[in-house]
Amino acid sequence: MISKRIYAAWFVIHFFLITAVCFAGIFSLIAEGATMLPSAFQRYARKSELITAFVLGKEATASNPIRRGIATYLHAAGIQSGYSFFAPNIPGYHRLGLELYYADGRVEYVSPHLSGRAAALRLDSLLDRLADNRYEPIREVVVKMLAFSVWRDRPEVKKIRATFGTVSPPGIGDFEHGKRESFQPMFSYDFSLREKEKR
Repeated sequence: MISKRIYAAWFVIHFFLITAVCFAGIFSLIAEGATMLPSAFQRYARKSELITAFVLGKEATASNPIRRGIATYLHAAGIQSGYSFFAPNIPGYHRLGLELYYADGRVEYVSPHLSGRAAALRLDSLLDRLADNRYEPIREVVVKMLAFSVWRDRPEVKKIRATFGTVSPPGIGDFEHGKRESFQPMFSYDFSLREKEKR
């Protein structure tokens, strides 16, 4: 009988914490203006976000045992953050664009070759890693290998310029006004492939 009460109490507390974490995420999105709700809701969402933060112990000092206990349980249960990864709150991503320069003056814009969905997923993961400063020493080598894979199918290309950058999707307000995603270059490399071929 006592064990059933313990299980029932644990069940209630567990799902109360899940609900609080999810509402905290929702209130945060509304307060930041990342939803289609009118801006008048932002003020109320900020207040509600503070209430959920208090319930989750986030308003207490870092050394507070209640805060630490709640945080430990949330992380151990895998419920420390809500599932707010839904459109239109899509994060930015990275893209590698290749400009192919031909001897006759033509310029063609392509992306690295992909042989399937698995390869596309691996390329996305690779591009995310290249954005990290820790991978700066090998960036040029990796980009050169990707450019070379394109050049093999187009041996008449004289030069390739590879431009790597971040693609940011528009916010809701920008999207409603017809704005599209923006590309912010981070670095670029020029490869003169004819010289390489002569060696």
